[in-house]
Amino acid sequence: MDSSELYHIKQQFTLGAYKSLVDLTLPDPSSPDYTPTLVYQARAHIALGEPAAAEALISADTDNLALKSVAALARFVAADAEDARDTALEELRDLSVEIEGNDAEASSWEKGIVRVLAGTAFARAGEIEEALETLGAGNDTQNLEAVAYTVQVYLSINRPDLARKELECAKRWTEDDLLLQLIEASVGLTTGKDGYSDPHSFYTEQLANPSLTSPHLLTARGVVRLLRGEVSAAKSDLEEAESQWGGKPDAETLAAQTVAAGLGAKSADADELYSRLSTEFPAHPLVTSCQQKAELFDELSAKFTVPPLAVAPA
Repeated sequence: MDSSELYHIKQQFTLGAYKSLVDLTLPDPSSPDYTPTLVYQARAHIALGEPAAAEALISADTDNLALKSVAALARFVAADAEDARDTALEELRDLSVEIEGNDAEASSWEKGIVRVLAGTAFARAGEIEEALETLGAGNDTQNLEAVAYTVQVYLSINRPDLARKELECAKRWTEDDLLLQLIEASVGLTTGKDGYSDPHSFYTEQLANPSLTSPHLLTARGVVRLLRGEVSAAKSDLEEAESQWGGKPDAETLAAQTVAAGLGAKSADADELYSRLSTEFPAHPLVTSCQQKAELFDELSAKFTVPPLAVAPA
């Protein structure tokens, strides 16, 4: 059973309070909480776009498979060259093979972390089938974090039916866990069930916690409010999220702000925000989708011949 300190750390990570985690003082290396805390702190750095800081936390000669997988994920995220990305992916594949079998010298917790982080990297690399297989999709792994990432992968490929199936299966073996509620909110956010009531209630409840600071939750609620047509309230959430980011919003916040501005009266604001988004986060799905549609429009318009103007008979 987790200590109260580790339980709190897991809750913060689940709710996206990454800045709080990177500022944590690590426990004594002899403490059983040391390695799990180090893993969550390194993962928080990766989530904040600081993979080099994550890798710097981990000893190069560590034998712990969970720590090895975090370092490999950090290298994958940091890599600019394709060769470096492929090398990091191969490291994660090797670790995924190493944890298989009953004779593997790793705890169940280590195995779970390896599956989640390897699956995350495979999904980000576009290897969807490999990601789902690594995460144990459909196999009732009883690893709730793996279920959470499996659900996200299914939602990313527009398969909310399979995401819902994973969620319902998890409900049969897990208790009413915070992560389970987050999974349910994610599915509700995608499907729009009951007017987005589940995700709206979940995010609002968590944001009421005075000890929690999470711009990710604010952005999530802002997106829900946009979908519910509550544009003014959504803009308020997104402005507060930007403030918590120190005036430099992450990709999701900036994308949501762009959409919110597009729903307002000032199209120039939306154009300016989209320009920022496409410059700072060129790989964001909103940017790539708009670019693809623009290219398709140009391609189709080039095939269209404008007929001559009709001339009325004299």
